[in-house]
Amino acid sequence: MKYIIYLITYPFLWCISILPFPLLYLLSDFIFIIVYHIIGYRTKTVRENMALTLTHLSEKERYIIEKKFYHHLCDLFLEMIKTMTISKEEICKRYVFKNIEVYKEIEKKEKSIAIMCAHYASYEWAISLNYHSKYKSYGIYKKISNDYFDKLVHKIRSKFKAILITTKETIPTIINNNNNNILSVYGFASDQSPKANTAFHYAKFMGIEVPVHTGAEMLAKRYNMNVVFLQTKKIKRGYYEASIELLSENSSEVPNYELTDQFLKLVEKQIYEAPEYYLWTHKRWKHKK
Repeated sequence: MKYIIYLITYPFLWCISILPFPLLYLLSDFIFIIVYHIIGYRTKTVRENMALTLTHLSEKERYIIEKKFYHHLCDLFLEMIKTMTISKEEICKRYVFKNIEVYKEIEKKEKSIAIMCAHYASYEWAISLNYHSKYKSYGIYKKISNDYFDKLVHKIRSKFKAILITTKETIPTIINNNNNNILSVYGFASDQSPKANTAFHYAKFMGIEVPVHTGAEMLAKRYNMNVVFLQTKKIKRGYYEASIELLSENSSEVPNYELTDQFLKLVEKQIYEAPEYYLWTHKRWKHKK
């Protein structure tokens, strides 16, 4: 059954991926009407999240942000599909690193790198960093239940010299690379909610005390990695600008959870500046204290 679903869906995805960007965004506007006005996809969760964290805004202001968010969400979904056939030249034109020299200087230190980022703006196109990197690249992700679509995602990422690994595969991969002196860069999207019973640390995020992921920090400390923050800014529709910020060169010497707390504050700053580009559909605050 999964294979049949894949066979039916794949041609539609491929046809969408070859659309020129003006038509792609015209389709996105149509999907927005269905997703937001007709289906109301997760609007309850989005409104609860915004009401909980954007308390400095009025209900009317949050409503405006809500609509902007759903427009961005539809764009983001189609941009993910576009990744199937997008060229190197096109993605590098649309996702620009304004201080890539900072990252290249970090690579010269010849230590593996843990990149911490958030589900903000275009976290999918951040994979184009691999065009600038000499290191072996890994993206840590949650496996897709349909094996055929999971293989498709792996195939797309391989275009960008990236290897996808699940959370269970992360530690064995890092140990193997360390033992074989393979310099690597690992991407961690660390802003979502862990299971409450597995959390080691609670911190304030957007003014609410919640359990937070600490895996990126703990692995960086254990295996002596440099830690960086990848920040993405949406310039206009289909165009993003990213910057690299070094959080620590000696992560093993930093007190526990300090890097995680620093990361969360940087993500907060992003969200407060332009909240419409954060992924509000996730139940990030469901385990709040």
